[in-house]
Amino acid sequence: MRILITNDDGITAPGLQVMEAIATDLAGPDGEVWVVAPAFEQSGVAHCINYVHPTMMSQMGPRRFAAEGSPADCVLIAIHDAMKDTPPDLILSGVNRGNNSAENTLYSGTIGGAMEAALQGFPAIALSQYYGPGNRDLANPFDAAAQHGADVIRRILDTTPQENTDYSLFYNVNFPPVPAPDVRGIRLAPQGRRPGVVFGTEPHIAPSGRRFSWIKGGDQQVMANAGSDAAVNLEGYISVTPMRADLTAHDVMDSLSGLNT
Repeated sequence: MRILITNDDGITAPGLQVMEAIATDLAGPDGEVWVVAPAFEQSGVAHCINYVHPTMMSQMGPRRFAAEGSPADCVLIAIHDAMKDTPPDLILSGVNRGNNSAENTLYSGTIGGAMEAALQGFPAIALSQYYGPGNRDLANPFDAAAQHGADVIRRILDTTPQENTDYSLFYNVNFPPVPAPDVRGIRLAPQGRRPGVVFGTEPHIAPSGRRFSWIKGGDQQVMANAGSDAAVNLEGYISVTPMRADLTAHDVMDSLSGLNT
């Protein structure tokens, strides 16, 4: 198997090393693992692509590239440049430092990389490691992802249905904030919403007198709606959420039919 990996924390991120180990396990002795990752951290860029200026790509080693762009840019560069003669069988994005459950999904560059892969017609999975009191002080906070990642991906690949749809499936996987031995299992879960948790800003005045704002997130330990991704993560389960890039609110299409003329 030939696997492409990217992330949004940057090519030097510890989570990328975890993902490389997972991908090497999956690819097997006769497989290949390619890395095309952002040269600098790109957290929070979602599905951004840089089509108004060129993106520089540097080769860092065999099958390893850094690109000065977003995760979605990296996927495009890999497919249409670095790997154009040897396309991947699978594209993995992560392992992200911090969860991409619930509302975080909408901002995530990790998700953006997997989404672009799906739009390009490739099987794609995003992986993220929830942080919390149970794992953030471990020698390896990615312990749950490192120990369970390959198995979860194999299970997803074995059960994914054959489709012919306009918007292909991709998957959002979040590992719970616990050590690997404390993981309770896997739960298929919809995207949740942590009540009252939104991004905000913290203003600062620089010594020069100029005003700046830091964007900051909300409390990630707030329990989301029961059975959703963030909820099962905080209960110690790995969440698997199937997704599509179609943003249509299908549930209200019929009720809004009166808009038609």
